[in-house]
Amino acid sequence: MEVAANCSLRVKRPLLDPRFEGYKLSLEPLPCYQLELDAAVAEVKLRDDQYTLEHMHAFGMYNYLHCDSWYQDSVYYIDTLGRIMNLTVMLDTALGKPREVFRLPTDLTACDNRLCASIHFTSSTWVTLSDGTGRLYVIGTGERGNSASEKWEIMFNEELGNPFIIIHSISLLNAEEHSIAILLLRIEKEELDMKGSGFYVSLEWVTISNKNKDSKRYEIIKRDILRGKSVPHYAAIEPDGNGLMIVSYKSFTFVQVGQDLEENMDEDMSQKIKEPLYYWQQTEDDLTVMIRLPEDSTKEDIRVQFLPDHINIVLKDHQFLEGKLYSSIDHESSTWIIKENNSLEISLIKKNEGLTWPEIVVGDKQGELIRDSTQCAAIAERLMHLTSEELNPNPDKEKPPCNAQELEECDIFFEESSSLCRFDGSTLKTTHVVNLGSNQYLFSVVVDPKEMPCFCLRHDVDALLWQPHSSKQDDMWEHIATFNALGYVQASKRDKKFFACAPNYSYAALCECLRRVFIYRQPAPMSTVLYNRKEGRQVGQVAKQQVASLETNDPILGFQATNERLFVLTTKNLFLIKVNTEN
Repeated sequence: MEVAANCSLRVKRPLLDPRFEGYKLSLEPLPCYQLELDAAVAEVKLRDDQYTLEHMHAFGMYNYLHCDSWYQDSVYYIDTLGRIMNLTVMLDTALGKPREVFRLPTDLTACDNRLCASIHFTSSTWVTLSDGTGRLYVIGTGERGNSASEKWEIMFNEELGNPFIIIHSISLLNAEEHSIAILLLRIEKEELDMKGSGFYVSLEWVTISNKNKDSKRYEIIKRDILRGKSVPHYAAIEPDGNGLMIVSYKSFTFVQVGQDLEENMDEDMSQKIKEPLYYWQQTEDDLTVMIRLPEDSTKEDIRVQFLPDHINIVLKDHQFLEGKLYSSIDHESSTWIIKENNSLEISLIKKNEGLTWPEIVVGDKQGELIRDSTQCAAIAERLMHLTSEELNPNPDKEKPPCNAQELEECDIFFEESSSLCRFDGSTLKTTHVVNLGSNQYLFSVVVDPKEMPCFCLRHDVDALLWQPHSSKQDDMWEHIATFNALGYVQASKRDKKFFACAPNYSYAALCECLRRVFIYRQPAPMSTVLYNRKEGRQVGQVAKQQVASLETNDPILGFQATNERLFVLTTKNLFLIKVNTEN
């Protein structure tokens, strides 16, 4: 069986700035424009049965504003009337109203368990759309933004089961056969889950194709499902359709569709709820093993053989337990008896009194140790010298313990250790794995729409942007940009909701749940002479931080960044913040 290659992300040292001094707050006003919407954004609030953290990550923090990366400064949202509304900006001082480009044929309010409608811009002429009820639309749009050729026409429309959101899609053209691959996300109930939240995350990789070039009919040719226990931070299909990359806290695995899926679930659950083969407990002098006997068992059905360092138990001519004991026993004094509750009780007398056994038979994990309260108290007493109720009981000693109250937010090690996995599209096996450790995932951005989306990770105090290249097997992830100290800065923003950056890396921005937007610009040359007071040297570049406060009390529902502008969507308004002026 092939084993996935363990890889690492290679940081480009020239892109790091060890002399970065921080962001200087700039009070320069940012031009801000406000557009009132004809109809409110189609926000779907979480229901009472969507109570887990995964529901909040996937649907509660959903970005309702969508950026068309194939066309500059073009954003879309879906309103309560089921209309897909578009705003394309040419000139800030001559903003028009958002225009309707398509209307969903179904009534969104008729479905009780619907999710938010989602849209993804597959190519310059194709769009994938979900109405949030479980129906997938694939739409041919023509050249968007060109009034002469733009026409949104449904090319595929099918019910695909439980409601989902679209997280990525690509368009493929091979030997005149056109196909579209789409990645769908669901959070589904797991009835037999005895532990955890009772839900699992499903990623469905659907491929539709038009095999007959003379016909406009598209049909599903492939459906694969991955299952995991956490909502992925990032998931994208490779441009050639041969693989899939996922950044997630908990791992994903492919499962077979249909009946085999149910069998896999039953198999997994049977392993989870499988009872121990036997129970055992110990004192300083002896051990007691308890075994549940089959019904109608008699003394003649049981054979127990004791040796100084070996035991053999046979029940009804079947080998039950056999192997080398952890330590020696007094085999002549060891006994067994059938109890009234149809169980077999075996008493083993220790040769080495006071020795604690971690297991009965060496290497056997089928038994479960039962500790009584007296043993637990004794263990706690032996460990007492390692703990203290006081934070720092002896501050004068040579090496005082670490004081957690002195840690800053950026010093805290994240308990969540995510991983980046690459799956092969044909074998459905993991081919590459990167353990991200404490490199916290921050956001994703489309730099080149023909490539996979980039993802931004925290490295120490900085934020590093990575571009996946599926064609380069030896160097699959390229470090393309660095946002200095942004990892440190964003940690202090407790109310942050959305994170984004310009495709040309000129700035990064984040917004809070209400009103405030923070912009962090890359270092730029100074027009005036500036000196560092402490070192007396001239400062050539300064990185600016700017803050914009929106004139609204409505919560922010969407956030997108382009090279020149920030777009911020609330329930009833769309705001434009002019960040850069085109050179």
